[in-house]
Amino acid sequence: MENTYTTIIRPVVTEKSSVAQTANLYTFLINKGATKIDVKKAIKALYDVDVVAVKTSITPRKTRLIKGRYEYIKRPNYKKAIVSLKKGQTIDPNKLKFAKDKQ
Repeated sequence: MENTYTTIIRPVVTEKSSVAQTANLYTFLINKGATKIDVKKAIKALYDVDVVAVKTSITPRKTRLIKGRYEYIKRPNYKKAIVSLKKGQTIDPNKLKFAKDKQ
């Protein structure tokens, strides 16, 4: 990926991800073409923290049974990354550090 701002789509804010933040694990929705190296560079650029490890997974779309037939109506498939930070470092996933030329 060329652009740091298109690699990370948004942070995942759920009860499970909020509990994982106490263990320095942060979850983000990422672009489907992004690699672990792209995610590591993007987190370093956006939040100015040191990334120890990145785990990625692709979640398949959900099928729902509606009136006796299967239809794809809910959640599309997406890719997410679970980022582990260096001990002692934390981030607020909702606040980005903007580059000097972006301000």
